[in-house]
Amino acid sequence: MSNTPVTRRIDEIKGMNDFPMPKGPALALIRLTQREFVSLAVVAHAIKADPTFAVRAIRVANGIAGADHGPVVSLRDAVDVLGVPPVRSLAMGFSLLESHRGEQCAGFDGKRFWAQSLARAVALQLLVASRPDLSRADAFSVGLLARVGELVLATLFPQAFGALLQRRAGKRDANPALAEQEAMGAGAASLSASILLDYNLPEAYAEAAESLGGSHALEFAKDVADPKLHQLLRLADHIGDVCVAPETNWRAMMPALFAMGESLSLDATELIALCHRVAHEWREWGANLVLETGPMPRFEQIELTPLSAVAAPASPAVGVAAPPVATAISAPVAPAPAVAKPASPVPASAALHVLLVGDPARVRLSLRAQLIAAGHRLVEADNGRQGLATAIELQPQVVLVDARAAELDGIELVRTLRQFKTGRGIYALLLGDQADEDQLVRAFEAGADGYLALPPSPRALAAHLLAGLRVASLQEELRHDQEELRRMSAELSASNQKLQEAGMTDMLTGCPNRRYAMDRLNQEWAMAVRTERPLACMVIDLDNLKQINDGHGHDAGDRSLKLVASAFKGEMRAQEVLARSGGDEFIVICPDTSLDAALACAERMRAAAAAQPIVGGALPVHTSVSIGVAVRDASTPDPETLLRLADQSAYLAKRNRNSVATMQTVARPGRPA
Repeated sequence: MSNTPVTRRIDEIKGMNDFPMPKGPALALIRLTQREFVSLAVVAHAIKADPTFAVRAIRVANGIAGADHGPVVSLRDAVDVLGVPPVRSLAMGFSLLESHRGEQCAGFDGKRFWAQSLARAVALQLLVASRPDLSRADAFSVGLLARVGELVLATLFPQAFGALLQRRAGKRDANPALAEQEAMGAGAASLSASILLDYNLPEAYAEAAESLGGSHALEFAKDVADPKLHQLLRLADHIGDVCVAPETNWRAMMPALFAMGESLSLDATELIALCHRVAHEWREWGANLVLETGPMPRFEQIELTPLSAVAAPASPAVGVAAPPVATAISAPVAPAPAVAKPASPVPASAALHVLLVGDPARVRLSLRAQLIAAGHRLVEADNGRQGLATAIELQPQVVLVDARAAELDGIELVRTLRQFKTGRGIYALLLGDQADEDQLVRAFEAGADGYLALPPSPRALAAHLLAGLRVASLQEELRHDQEELRRMSAELSASNQKLQEAGMTDMLTGCPNRRYAMDRLNQEWAMAVRTERPLACMVIDLDNLKQINDGHGHDAGDRSLKLVASAFKGEMRAQEVLARSGGDEFIVICPDTSLDAALACAERMRAAAAAQPIVGGALPVHTSVSIGVAVRDASTPDPETLLRLADQSAYLAKRNRNSVATMQTVARPGRPA
């Protein structure tokens, strides 16, 4: 983003009134995290104000924490795992998802945009697990916001961007980024990168996001600092495209998917397992966010067609080799020895993801043909140590392991697998010698679910796999029920939050009420004492509200309260709080504010209220306010005393009306404060 005119235009766009911004608790949280030296405990406490976001933050943290960390169940643990900057970017992403859909732009499907962004976020978080140098805490936010520039253009320039989308649908845009720059002064990709940097996301991620800008990205990506990160993001983006594409398009999108995976040294089996996990988590996230995700792609059931039958992708990832011609996604089938007739193929709904561990000659050669012929998806490992790592990473539904597997025997593999949370639900079937009863007993003591003597008959193998299918189905139902409970809990928390907000909001002005003001004053007092920073408070009285009510009616009085509240907000800083304490009185809480600065702010607010006409006509009626100001010092031992001192100062100002007063000494040049 070194093009100065484009950079200036991006700054102009970000300064527009309708620029998509977070709202409500998310905005308050973002402002809090921008403070210097804010503690993790304070951030965790602030997140509690939005239970829905709290649930989501904990879920993202669990996606980052490894098996050795254990489940993240508390907000404090979640913030420890994520860190403050990722919490800020997550708050932004989820807030924009809920409040901005670009509805006014024809051709821009906001629901589809966020569904694809959500799938990209899940995919990128899983993909960067192989890169210890990259922040997994940031990956979810980057995936969610990687194309946020498109949402911005759709929101701010609905007609111009809609026209570009129509041209793009007709394939008349050779260079989308250039067309966006000519029409609106900046491309969506550059805008996305700038927004990521604004939220302190790593520059490498922002650079990769900028390279998603269409055909121009091919040239751009040659100079990126981290080409592999660029490829990871493009692969995650393509997985997101597959997730939201119509089912009839899935097959045609597979060659590009496998080409991108090959460039990252992901073989077909690994990539299919990863995509399958992405699809499951995407659907679960969609339910949590009340976002329509459509049918879940069955990556494991999509056959790969020869490249000659499918058009090449318009914008392949840089450095990606042409995908190999293949006909099916499955392990190669070696000629089977003379064994019993394989079992009949099972229905697609009964197909299992099976990991087969053991020596090729002793175990895998005979069982491979039976499992593939029965329609199961097969992954193989040569020895027990490799099998354990594969089981933890891919989480198959069934593990068939030879009791005499090399490096780590089958019994030790099962015992170790059961020590991991992800391994406790896998159906483990031990393959051993027919007459070894001691081995059978030790297998079940280690946690095995079944024991098969070698060589197993097709009927016996099918019967054990049927038991595995039943266990897998029960676990899937349990996961679905748990997700439904989490969704209902999140909805209930959100409803409770709305009720709580309603109970702490003045319905007339939309400002917080006195109850909220007192809670917030206590919080800010504790922060000021801990950090030894100043804290100011104002009490504001409307001078002539009764006269307006008597002379012009209560509607005029209500209008005056709303207008002066709006005028006050225009003169306040973002971190300051305006609350209506009742009747004609307001309270203002001013963190990090000295007495001089508070008096100056109060004078601006007084002037703004005095300039605001309440009732129009030949002789417009104005209102005026009297403002009392106080600041925390040695004479204010607690927040109640501070508020009482501000109230006494307001009484002093009321004597003169339309004035600002304080009962404390103002610092003068040359005199100590």
